[in-house]
Amino acid sequence: MLLQEEKGLAEKIDETSKFLVPFWNSAKIGVVLGSGLSSFTNEISLFHSIPYHEIPYFPCSTVEGHYGSLILGELGNVKLAVLSGRFHYYEGYSLREVTFPIRVLAKLGIKTLILTNAAGGLNLNFKPGDIMIIKDHINFIPDNPLRGIHDLSLGKRFVSLTNAYDKKLRDLAKESAKKLKIQIREGVYSALPGPSYETPAEVKMLRVLGINATGMSTIPEVVVARQSEIDVLGMSLITNVHTKDASPTHDEVLETAKKSEKKFCRLLIEIIRHLKVNEAHAASL
Repeated sequence: MLLQEEKGLAEKIDETSKFLVPFWNSAKIGVVLGSGLSSFTNEISLFHSIPYHEIPYFPCSTVEGHYGSLILGELGNVKLAVLSGRFHYYEGYSLREVTFPIRVLAKLGIKTLILTNAAGGLNLNFKPGDIMIIKDHINFIPDNPLRGIHDLSLGKRFVSLTNAYDKKLRDLAKESAKKLKIQIREGVYSALPGPSYETPAEVKMLRVLGINATGMSTIPEVVVARQSEIDVLGMSLITNVHTKDASPTHDEVLETAKKSEKKFCRLLIEIIRHLKVNEAHAASL
């Protein structure tokens, strides 16, 4: 269901939140699963799985590899809210619609958000199947989810992105990868509007700008999460590397994601377990 312009954004968030309250599991950690990474939900002890089309004002996923359900459950003793499938600007949605689920998670009490995506590698030292922790980004999507009439109840209009990707969470991800003996990368991510892939000239430009991986999502969600004072960890699965003769396809993206999702899920599970330990320690201080 698309957002209805006759109602204010805050009112829509309230309505959707009230719809979800009977299902809600008091989760403080949210996860967004990118292309081909939905198998992570198999690791969760399921409380509820709610298709997006049943949730008021939620868009519907239209891209292969995005299953389109809100999963509420537990991983060990950690309560999670998982968006299995996301929405994209290239599907025709506005960025307010793309980020609407993040605002609902914020309203329901999410404090930490793990954003995952499939991305094309620009760093020639990368290889398909690598995992990159996002330390910063450059946005090329020609819009901003905060653009338009400002509602102070949703947060500040002018949001600092100096620490968009929380350093403590990035360090935790690197420590978790080290424990599992998984090689981890760290770099700058860019989002282009898509759905066409980059030209050789665009790839060259992105490399000159110091970008390590590029995709078509995530950044709008980061902007809204930070306006909502949610800490963010961003993780990219490198599904292809842009070389001189490369011609990427969505099938290639999904195939690489399928081959690498077990490793990716292992890391994600380890990070979430450590998050729970850290939260318990902080609560005891």
